[in-house]
Amino acid sequence: QAHLAESGGGLVQPGGSLRLSCIGSGVSFSGFYMSWVRQAPGKGPEWVASIDTSGARARYAVSVEGRFTISRDNTLNTLYLQLNDLKPEDTALYYCARIRWDSDYTPGQYEYDYWGQGTQVTVSA
Repeated sequence: QAHLAESGGGLVQPGGSLRLSCIGSGVSFSGFYMSWVRQAPGKGPEWVASIDTSGARARYAVSVEGRFTISRDNTLNTLYLQLNDLKPEDTALYYCARIRWDSDYTPGQYEYDYWGQGTQVTVSA
């Protein structure tokens, strides 16, 4: 069955770093923009970052710009998110998602056709 699988989450102290990965199985990343989305407890989903089909252009939410880096390896069908200088407010379940080809491409307004199950990031001293 086609799915996306995230990994790399965990418990980290403020100021720490993590690298999240997302592998597609039966879901091709090639030719599609990809995103990371997070959801904190009691809150709605928040778009974090997106990347174009080649990996040349990335966009970020203001809350993470300068600290997070999205990247991709189309040969491995894998999406990454490097999280640096983590803060307690970054605590959330992080999802990767494939952006539909016919989506609105305004950052944060994307429509998605595939989501992963999420990986938990907890930032706490």
